Amino acid sequence: MSRFTSALLFVFALPAAAQTTYPGVGRPATPAEITAWDIDVRPDFKGLPAGSGSVAKGQVVWESKCASCHGTFGESNEWFAPIVGGTTAEDVKAGRVKTLVTGDVSRTTLMKLSTISTLWDYINRAMPWTAPKSLTTEEVYAVVAYILNLGDILPSDFVLSNENIAQVQEKLPNRKGMRRDHGLWNVKGPGDVRNVACMKDCPVSSGPASSLPEHARDAHGNLAEQNRPVGGVRGAETTGKPALPKVASVVVGPADLAKSKACTACHNAENRVIGPSWKEIGAKYKGEVGAEAKLIAKIKAGGSGVWGPVPMPANPDLADTDAQALVRWILGK
Repeated sequence: MSRFTSALLFVFALPAAAQTTYPGVGRPATPAEITAWDIDVRPDFKGLPAGSGSVAKGQVVWESKCASCHGTFGESNEWFAPIVGGTTAEDVKAGRVKTLVTGDVSRTTLMKLSTISTLWDYINRAMPWTAPKSLTTEEVYAVVAYILNLGDILPSDFVLSNENIAQVQEKLPNRKGMRRDHGLWNVKGPGDVRNVACMKDCPVSSGPASSLPEHARDAHGNLAEQNRPVGGVRGAETTGKPALPKVASVVVGPADLAKSKACTACHNAENRVIGPSWKEIGAKYKGEVGAEAKLIAKIKAGGSGVWGPVPMPANPDLADTDAQALVRWILGK
C-alpha cells in the first residue's frame, strides 16, 4: 500500500465527530473508491495485479494503439522521444548503460529505466495518450514485454507475468543506475548538484535578485489581480489603477472558444504546430458536402491518419453547439 493510500485510510478512518469540523463538506470515501485510486505499482511490485501478457500479444496492441506515436519499432516520430535504442548486451550484463556516462547517443526510455515497475505503472495509468487507463491488465503486461523484446532484453516467445517480473527486473540494462547516496533520497546525503556558488556564510544583498523592466510589467495584465488574497505575498500593482475583483472570463467568439478548450496547444490559425493549421483544414474541406458534420464528429471522437500519425485526443465533453461553432469558424477561413 502506498504512503498516499495509507494517508487516505487514516483520514477516512477518523471518528464521525472529527468529520463534523467542516459540516457539509464532502463525505468519507468508500472502500471501492479508495481501491480505484490505489493503482500505483511500487519497485518491490507491491500493488502489481496478477496477470500475464506475451510478446506476441504486445505486438498486436502496440501496432494498433501505440505505434502511431512511438513508431513501429519504438523509434518514435518527430514529436516523441524514442523508447528503444542505446543499450547493448554488455549493458544488460553490467546493469548500467555505458552511454549514459559517455554521452555518445541521445537518451531513450530503456537507457534510463532502472525499475520495470515504473514502466508498467506508467503504461497502465497514462497510455494510450488518447484513452488512458483503457488497457486491460493483460495488455499492459504484453506491451511491457514487447518493449523489452524490442530492446533485445526478452526473447520473442516470452510471457511476462506477476510471477516472473522480479526476474526480468534483473535484466534491465540500467537497473543499477539509480543512486540513493544523495540529498534527494536522504536529507543527510550530499547534494545532488555540483554547485560552485556560495553555500555558507554568503554575503547578503538587500536588493531584488531579479526584476521585470517597466515596459514588461503589465504585459500579461495587472499582477495584483493574479495572486490569491491570502498569505504574505501580494502581486505588484502594475497598471496604475486599483485592482479589480477577479471575475470569470467570458467566451465571446470561436477564437476564444478554441483557446479555452486547449485547441491552440496543437493548432494555429496560419501555421502547422503539432497538428495542421486551421487554414489548412479549411482549405482541405472547403466545398465538400457533409464537411461540417464530418469535422464535428472528428473533434468529438478524436483520431489520426488524415494529417499524420500523431493522434488528436477525443473531446467527448465538448458541447455540440461549441463543436459546431468551431467547425464553422474553421471552414470559413
